[in-house]
Amino acid sequence: MITGYNGLMPTEKQLKIGVSRPPLSQPPPPRDLNIATLAKAAETLGFESFWCGDHPVDPVFRTPTEHHALADFESQARATGEVMRRVAGYQDPLIGLTAAAAVTETIKLGTGIILVPERNPILLAKQIASLDHYSNGRFLLGIGGGWNRESTTIMGGDFDHRWTQTREAVLAMKELWTKDEAEFHGRYYDFPPLTCLPHPVSKPHPPVFLGSEAKNVLKRVVDYGDGWIPYSLTPEQVREGRATLDALAHEAGRSPQSIELSVMVSQIDLERQSDAIMERYLESGADRVVILPGYNANDADTMGNMETLAQLYLR
Repeated sequence: MITGYNGLMPTEKQLKIGVSRPPLSQPPPPRDLNIATLAKAAETLGFESFWCGDHPVDPVFRTPTEHHALADFESQARATGEVMRRVAGYQDPLIGLTAAAAVTETIKLGTGIILVPERNPILLAKQIASLDHYSNGRFLLGIGGGWNRESTTIMGGDFDHRWTQTREAVLAMKELWTKDEAEFHGRYYDFPPLTCLPHPVSKPHPPVFLGSEAKNVLKRVVDYGDGWIPYSLTPEQVREGRATLDALAHEAGRSPQSIELSVMVSQIDLERQSDAIMERYLESGADRVVILPGYNANDADTMGNMETLAQLYLR
């Protein structure tokens, strides 16, 4: 067991290490990867959790975004298009993880992340509760607001206020998950008393992890989340985030221990770090590291890559 440090005294804590499905290679293969096969392999290898990303559609015409800090408009537009093509071929994560739940027994299954403003929260609440049932309480809900304006708008989201909309959707889902007769009245969602069963196996509901590096994300986590799952933070950045998160939790009357910090890190970024990178993440205050493998075109290559990752980091 790895010994961590919480700033006051040594603590015995095991860092949880998960793995995500990889982005698709270019050009995209004719069929997406088999999520059930990959999740079962991840469980056999000893990963704590398996995660799937989400992008429902790929707009043909799209504008550049600050998500890609490239110098000129044309290059930025091309980069945005390339990223969208790599992820828009994903299977629906909830359906993929339901297939994974049917062939696994212990591994946690998470969305890393699902785009909440692009979905109806009543239907989403039903789908999540159903998946939590099929997995016997193993589902982890990573959420995001989206970064592509066209995708969000096409799917019915308010891009300029997407995190306000996301918060409202999460609060509405919590009502549906925890009450036999639930109603909600907000700016974006308004419904009279409803019965929406089954309720999740996880009580009071599956944990909600906010996937964002926006300036207000930690306040949002403390407000309505159970954890934070940023992308590509260094151990030093994780330490800073954990300290801020703990301070905000104390101010809000929440126990910092009630908020889990997971970080998604690409395989490439991990390979650039020292051999003790997982120990550094643990010491910085991370509870979980989710590895995002490099691009793979088929199941066999992906499983081979996961075996390599397990040998390197599951020690």
